[in-house]
Amino acid sequence: MDYDSDLDAIGLLCPLPVLKARKRLEPLQVGQILRISADDPAAVIDIPHFCNEGGHTLVSQDNKGGIQVYRIRKGK
Repeated sequence: MDYDSDLDAIGLLCPLPVLKARKRLEPLQVGQILRISADDPAAVIDIPHFCNEGGHTLVSQDNKGGIQVYRIRKGK
């Protein structure tokens, strides 16, 4: 497994994927990876912006059959 925690945000609309990602990252250690699955069209903008503002690293961003899959490395 190439991630430490998983968030299924499919069916959730802005701002819920980002809010749930923030909450899911809290217990993780710095450097651990959160995988997020989402289908909200705004997530392609919101999640990279969230990483940039929060000091996290967007490790990868893929689209698999209309489902966006993000991997975020927790910063600070």
